[in-house]
Amino acid sequence: MTNQEHEKKIKVAFPHMGTIYVAWAAALKKMGLEPFVPPYTSKRTLSLGTKNSPEAICLPYKLILGNFIEAIEGGADYVAMITSPGICRLGEYGKNIKTVLEDLGYHANYIELSLYDGFRGMYDFLVNLTGSKNIIRIMRAINIAVRKVFALDELQNFLSYHRAREINFGDSERAYKRALRYVMDADTSRELKKALKKGLSEISNVKIDPNREVLRVDLTGEIYVVLDDFANQNIERELGKLGVQVRRSLTVSGFLRDAIIPKMCKRGETHLERAYRMAKPYLMRDIGGDALECISDVMYAEQKGTDGLIHVSPFTCMPEIMSQNIFPKMREDVNLPILSLIMDEQTGKAGYITRLEAFVDLMRRKKRRKSMEESKAEQTAAR
Repeated sequence: MTNQEHEKKIKVAFPHMGTIYVAWAAALKKMGLEPFVPPYTSKRTLSLGTKNSPEAICLPYKLILGNFIEAIEGGADYVAMITSPGICRLGEYGKNIKTVLEDLGYHANYIELSLYDGFRGMYDFLVNLTGSKNIIRIMRAINIAVRKVFALDELQNFLSYHRAREINFGDSERAYKRALRYVMDADTSRELKKALKKGLSEISNVKIDPNREVLRVDLTGEIYVVLDDFANQNIERELGKLGVQVRRSLTVSGFLRDAIIPKMCKRGETHLERAYRMAKPYLMRDIGGDALECISDVMYAEQKGTDGLIHVSPFTCMPEIMSQNIFPKMREDVNLPILSLIMDEQTGKAGYITRLEAFVDLMRRKKRRKSMEESKAEQTAAR
């Protein structure tokens, strides 16, 4: 990489997946690069991706391809893709996307990041991108990115709590967006700590009804669809309108605990470790994607007394199809309402909302019936 290339600040783009761009941008800035954030995923993005994708490929592939096309059209020099060595088709996406971009005449550089190689994978990625082997600089870049991931997930959890209880719908999300800006602008760990505190304070100032009857739902499935608002049609916002507090079973911070953070630095059981333990006897081994985690999430939600679980997945995702086929057997052993939603470019909003409303009504009636039965049992015992 020449001095001239360094001087003009190379623009690097990542595909959207929720708010992960905030963390990637922080790492790239630390390395002296210019993060290029593509326009947030839209109908145009989906149209571009669908037009240039195989018909049977899953929704995340189409959206990522659309993100890359928009990024290159916007002036990005590099597009960076996460790769995986696992059973899921994700491991093949990069090669296919690179070929498609070349066939379409886009000449941006393509580079891959292997997250499953842990810190080594991130180190190699930044070295290949910048040519710099300054270990201190690279570790600072990785450190701020990882810290921002955990901060973002903390903000998201706080948003979910307040959104289900807010008096004026939309106040929590507006406060969350301000909080997101604080975290985005933080350049050091000290600044990030202050930004997170300020952001949580913004959300906590939203007026809520602490006595509102709130349902608690776990959201699981394929991680991209779980985390990306466009891909899941803003499911958390729609549930918030209905008085539902959502907990994401799959998060980027959870993934980092499994794949990136050294074992000596971990506290307690990770999501993947819990998955291997709790998925038995329904699924004995990893079959790719997030299937193992999804099966265990059902058992974990039942154990916690969660009101219900929603499983979202992209159409044609084989690991999640396997999960859905295991759920009927699990319903024989757990008393947990489960709703499976399959997402693709044809998914209609109206029918989707109707299914959510029916599911919430089912959970609410079940919860009230259980409360009445417990109340009667207490009265009987007191006589």
